[in-house]
Amino acid sequence: QVQLLESGGGLVQAGGSLRLSCSVSGRFLSINDMGWYRQAPGKQRELVARISSGDSTNYADSVKGRFTISRDNTKNTVDLQMNSLKPEDTAVYYCSAELTVRNIMITTRRYWGQGTQVTVSS
Repeated sequence: QVQLLESGGGLVQAGGSLRLSCSVSGRFLSINDMGWYRQAPGKQRELVARISSGDSTNYADSVKGRFTISRDNTKNTVDLQMNSLKPEDTAVYYCSAELTVRNIMITTRRYWGQGTQVTVSS
């Protein structure tokens, strides 16, 4: 059973910082890309930042220069450092990881955390 556990959300004033962390546990063969997505009320879930197994990163235009994604392959974790937060960053943030797992056969699928609320007050 694979589990993604997020932490670090909360309430912060505009201009402040938060750091989100996500740990991946369970039985899997490898972790491919990892990422953070967010969903604001009434909006679709969107990609915030993604990091490949080779540490290549890409970011949504709205967060470039303010957010930094990183991963620790020894601990199976991915972090999102969020600086200069804006009220429009308010959303539920979801950790995601593409894993290679072995069930009856070897497959690759994406797993999701339950989400952590980030609220930025103006």
